[in-house]
Amino acid sequence: MKTKLQILAFILFVSTNIFADGFIVIPRPHPLPHPFPLEVVYHNVDVKINDQTAITKIEQSFYNPTNYQLEGYYIFPVPKGAVINNFTMIINGKEIKAELLDSEKARKIYEDIVRQMRDPALLEYSEQNIFKLRIFPIEPRSEKKISISYSQMLESDNNLFEYIYPLNTEKFSAKPLKNVSVKVDIKSSEPLKNIYCPTHNVDIVNERDTHSIISFEEKNTKPDNDFKLYFSKSSSKVGLLLLTYKSGNNDGYFLFSASPSIEIDKSNIESKDITFILDVSGSMSGDKLEQAKKALTYCVNNLNSDDHFNIIRFSTEAFSLFKNLKQADKESKSEANKFIDALKAIGGTNIEEAFASVFNSYTESERPHFIVFITDGRPTIGEMNDEKLVKKILKLNSKQSRIFTFGVGDDVNTHILDKLTEATKAWRTYVNDDEDIEIKVSNFYDKIQSPVLSNLKLDFGNIEVYHTYPKDLPDLFKGSNLLVFGRYKNNGKTKITLSGKLQGKQKQFILTDEFTKSNEDYSFISTLWASRRIGYLLDLIRLNGNDKELIEEITTLAREHGIITPYTSYLIMEDEEVRVRNGRLTDGLQTLPPRPELKKSAQEYYFKMNETTGRSSVEISKDFQGLNTAANYSQTQQGNERFFYTDSKGQKQNLNQQVKIVSGRAFYQQDKYWIDSELQKQEIKNVKRIQFDSDDYYKLLKKQPQVSQFLALGKNVKFYYRNVLYEVYE
Repeated sequence: MKTKLQILAFILFVSTNIFADGFIVIPRPHPLPHPFPLEVVYHNVDVKINDQTAITKIEQSFYNPTNYQLEGYYIFPVPKGAVINNFTMIINGKEIKAELLDSEKARKIYEDIVRQMRDPALLEYSEQNIFKLRIFPIEPRSEKKISISYSQMLESDNNLFEYIYPLNTEKFSAKPLKNVSVKVDIKSSEPLKNIYCPTHNVDIVNERDTHSIISFEEKNTKPDNDFKLYFSKSSSKVGLLLLTYKSGNNDGYFLFSASPSIEIDKSNIESKDITFILDVSGSMSGDKLEQAKKALTYCVNNLNSDDHFNIIRFSTEAFSLFKNLKQADKESKSEANKFIDALKAIGGTNIEEAFASVFNSYTESERPHFIVFITDGRPTIGEMNDEKLVKKILKLNSKQSRIFTFGVGDDVNTHILDKLTEATKAWRTYVNDDEDIEIKVSNFYDKIQSPVLSNLKLDFGNIEVYHTYPKDLPDLFKGSNLLVFGRYKNNGKTKITLSGKLQGKQKQFILTDEFTKSNEDYSFISTLWASRRIGYLLDLIRLNGNDKELIEEITTLAREHGIITPYTSYLIMEDEEVRVRNGRLTDGLQTLPPRPELKKSAQEYYFKMNETTGRSSVEISKDFQGLNTAANYSQTQQGNERFFYTDSKGQKQNLNQQVKIVSGRAFYQQDKYWIDSELQKQEIKNVKRIQFDSDDYYKLLKKQPQVSQFLALGKNVKFYYRNVLYEVYE
């Protein structure tokens, strides 16, 4: 399963910049007076997995923008231990054979390139075999199209399959790639379960139980993570999966996944009670109400036949479509559509009466009850104090109905909506003024349309787990994949039991697996767990007020795991400034640059957490929920687009681009140095200074090849390894 094909992606001109997927070395002499990188026109990856056989096809086009004909060598690194079959390359329609060089010969090539470039980025590949072939001619002002294909067997580790494709090209790119796409088509003789990508935002289309298509595409982007995809196979109605990560003597991290079958017969789908509450106050007039009406119509028309439903419209007063919930038959749906068509926007906003109408018309049943609440404003009639209003609603909600909220525009009270969703194990959605309410609501409804298990509970047997997220388990829906991240103390084999209700009956699904004593394979779990923990703690502070212990924990976790947002960065900078001033932190080992304008900007964002309404309040609510539900690396970088600053050289930087996770450790770029966050946790007794590209530098690399991934960060790195602080300097 650990087979991993690394494909470096760049064009190299002697001391040049680097681009995408394999690299071309232009040897001396050459006609260019200065290095000039070729452009990558596109980079498309198509993968077909049939049971355990994966065939990967790569299509690339490089453009030579110069007036010179060039000659080069295409080098394709292969990771140590990888087994690749049927490796072929086609250049401009002609198949070319590549020479396979072992790691000893490859190492010499890499070191020569590093010496010429004075750039250590290639060192992370220094122990790998390579395919090498000559490319001539590279015509001036023309494209060079390259196709690569190879096959590999995906090994099974306790019924878990892993596919990795290297997209880690950001550090080799002089500018963003114009187009990057990855498509993985999986076909299996057994039902597929637990399809999960921890690295990228992917679209998953489940064609049937045994066939799924996973796709990722971005334009004008700099990918900086390899593409990783996991899946399992199981004939169980709910597939269960466990991954663990444990390093050193620290408590471990785990990821538990529950994935229902794609094809489910009616008897295994839970019928539901659902009440829609729509704000029709005067502020909802125009496009907002028309979009909301279309959204409600979509939801009503897609109710399952055994569902029961009602609609509450409210403004100055609340009015219920039915006296009690009605079964979703043809007659009741028709009546509901007429009710929706007649809705008009007028009056104030009486949220208290709207919820009172919901619970007064609800009779408890064995079915789960969902409430979908759509509003664009704050309460103006009835109870208007947000704390008192939330308490009243939750008191009325004695049956623990799930309350899903939709806040439209910037005038909503986010504290009211967020406290309701947090208390009822649901989630919140915000719709900007330039977004379509219909699309947001209909996409949400598609996810909750068919529950397969409600009132979930997890039991981990003899393993002690803590700080699990989501803190309260949601219901499990058809087509979903429940991800639970947490920490664990002891280790060993155990029986994990997922239980819940289906049609009023208790159901159990059991997985026997092991919480490992030591396992460093899945380091991404710690980062995603930290994101969820930080998002949860930030929400506690935002909704309930500052707490010194929570702030200290957020600061430590964010620094250690590289969760840098406009909110956590302020806490880190404030903490490090105080510790440097008090002599508890060596100046120069700060993780974030101590720049006054950067701290001021972060401070402004942090204190906007106190706002309950307005654009900032909505942005913060969305950011914190994004952190608290993060399922991949990109979702841990909330607020990234609002986090630019000017460095000491006057260049515009995004702070998130200056954080790298290497072997589960966060490294931070401070002007020219990369700083290991581990240095703030250790008592430094031994310090070794080594000049980049010196004999001592290559001796260290030969003696301790594991440090190559740290050295690859740059020419100036401070890192902790085996009780020594290494300072590599230019």
